[in-house]
Amino acid sequence: MSFSRGPKEPVPEVETNVWSCTSGDCQGWMRESYSFEEEPKCPLCKSSMEREVRVLPELK
Repeated sequence: MSFSRGPKEPVPEVETNVWSCTSGDCQGWMRESYSFEEEPKCPLCKSSMEREVRVLPELK
C-alpha cells in the first residue's frame, strides 16, 4: 500500500557558527551551540578545532 505524502516544505538554511577539525585527514565538525567547551577538541580524532561559518538547515 502506498500513501501520498504530497510536496514537502523546503527547510530554511541559515548561516551557522560551527567548530571544524583542523586535521587534514578528519572531516569532523559540530555546531557551536552544541559544544560544552570554549575550545573543544575533535570528538573523532582529538585534534584542535577552529571556528567556521557554514550554511546549514535551521534547527528549531
